[in-house]
Amino acid sequence: MNKPVSFQTVIEYVEALSSEEQDLLLELISKRRIEQRRQEIARNAAQTLEAIRTGTASVVLLRICGLIC
Repeated sequence: MNKPVSFQTVIEYVEALSSEEQDLLLELISKRRIEQRRQEIARNAAQTLEAIRTGTASVVLLRICGLIC
């Protein structure tokens, strides 16, 4: 297993990269975070639909999701 690296060490590694590499790293991190968020939203949607299907969804949840007025 990999030994955890301190945040400061990570910053130092990033600062040692060229500007182009730093830009690429930022873009990669951004895309990964977007994908993680999409997956989280999809999981939440699946859980909500399952709750609706099984009749365990609360009125508050349905209002939040915009499924009832």
